[in-house]
Amino acid sequence: MSSNKDPKFPESRDLVSQITFDVEQGKIWLHEQRMLLTHSSMFANLRTELTRTLGSQRARGLLMRLGYHSGWRDAILARQLRPDLSTAEAFFAGPQLALIKGMVNVKPLKLEFDVGQGQFYAEFQWQDAFEAELHLREHGPVSEPVCWQLVGYANGFTTYYMGRSIFFKEVECLGCGADHCRIVGRPAEEWEDHDDLVRLLQPDAMAEELLSVQTQLSQLQASVRNASAPDGLIANSVGRSSRFMHASELLKKAATAPVSVLLQGETGVGKEIFARALHMRSPRASRPFVAVNCACIPPDLIEAELFGVEKGAFTGAVTSREGKFERANEGTLFLDEVVELSPRAQAALLRVLQEGELERVGGTETRKVDVRLVAASHEDLGDAVKAGKFRADLFYRLNVYPVHIPALRDRTEDIPLLLEHFLGKFHALYNKKTAGVSDKAMKALMAYSWPGNVRELENMIERGVILTDSNQAIELDAFFPSLPETGKLVIRVDDRGQLKTSKPVMGSEPDLLCESLLVEDFSLEQLEARLLQAALAKAEGNVSKAARLLGLTRAQLAYRLDKLPGDEK
Repeated sequence: MSSNKDPKFPESRDLVSQITFDVEQGKIWLHEQRMLLTHSSMFANLRTELTRTLGSQRARGLLMRLGYHSGWRDAILARQLRPDLSTAEAFFAGPQLALIKGMVNVKPLKLEFDVGQGQFYAEFQWQDAFEAELHLREHGPVSEPVCWQLVGYANGFTTYYMGRSIFFKEVECLGCGADHCRIVGRPAEEWEDHDDLVRLLQPDAMAEELLSVQTQLSQLQASVRNASAPDGLIANSVGRSSRFMHASELLKKAATAPVSVLLQGETGVGKEIFARALHMRSPRASRPFVAVNCACIPPDLIEAELFGVEKGAFTGAVTSREGKFERANEGTLFLDEVVELSPRAQAALLRVLQEGELERVGGTETRKVDVRLVAASHEDLGDAVKAGKFRADLFYRLNVYPVHIPALRDRTEDIPLLLEHFLGKFHALYNKKTAGVSDKAMKALMAYSWPGNVRELENMIERGVILTDSNQAIELDAFFPSLPETGKLVIRVDDRGQLKTSKPVMGSEPDLLCESLLVEDFSLEQLEARLLQAALAKAEGNVSKAARLLGLTRAQLAYRLDKLPGDEK
């Protein structure tokens, strides 16, 4: 239990150090969340418009929900920077962040809580609350408290922190004529008007109705644009970009015809998914779908794998067995990396495509097969023909219906959809729920060149889910672990789409302290060791507190301490 009649804030340098200005790209970051520096009068105009359009009660609820979301996100950040969630210092990150952001000057009056027992009571005084000041300037004094967004922020932060619903009420307000604003926080069920408070944080019925109408309109427009394909996308695929939709449309038109299809695209774009989708939309959907990666089979065995083998055909052929073509009879055979077929296998494949018949290796009996062939290659088959690596007649036979599947870097607008799809998959697989991805991580994902395409994105998201704690946002270093520490670095992408880091732009004024240290016998390692020791001494050996003094996380400080020589620890 923490109980303090006169609680005081700890140092806030660990929070301030998370703010980075990227003046070259016009970005402001709080850790990995993008922030905005804008005129406070904009919020006054927004509040006025919302009140006129929705009415006072609905506007209040909407602004409270916006504040709640902001407080919740700040609580996630506070948990990372101050992991000792049972302490008042960790809790005070919320009021301190509100102060740092310029929303309100918070003065703690009373704080009693116990995270384990779920007990909470707090009183704070708000000085210079931006909502109250703006409302007074625009409308003058009123009879009801006006700090709706700030109350929502306090609710969101504290609810996340405590792990249960906590509601604050503004019991005194500058907008009502008081000298300062004052709020009181308790568990939700301890308020008599608990149901009304809960209702304010529920999605507004009007908003739901508007979203419903918008969704119906979007679906109607999509059905008009895709009259020939009312179900929109091919099965098991995710995307809405024009290039992706064009490839999907080509496959859907080929689905009902027996024509062979050639899928071309880089490794990892999802060629097998497209092939399976083509099979599932065809009249052969109830029959076998057989997939073969020709690059994974030794050249001397590829014919036996595809066309079957008779007993005694070669050493080791102790029984007769059917090949992939026979197994796929009346269904679909997907040959990935068809460019890797041996010359003999290419000739046999051409015969199957032209005549619909084959002979097993070592056999003399001709066998009829009815197979829809879908071939794929990351290498341009036209170039392979010119290089003498692939038969021209087989290429022309396969190239009757080519479909190019775009690389992920050419359909970046699909990345958010793919992200949500894979997050859902891995949340279920690992039985955990993350809070999505940070703004900085999303920016990097959108700018990355994706040499491994969708497969690389899937693997990266799986790693991010594994490395990230439940209810935390996946951050940049979970996706790109080879990057250096990124908290105080500016993330950029070069002309080739590769991630780069650089230090934030600093002022041009000379730093007298640093210049005084840079003498002939200066040692950065010794300076770091002395600074770490001084922080620990000031924190009385408390590693978490020392980390906050240095603007580090506890894990970062522990890592640096472990690197110190034995006589300096």
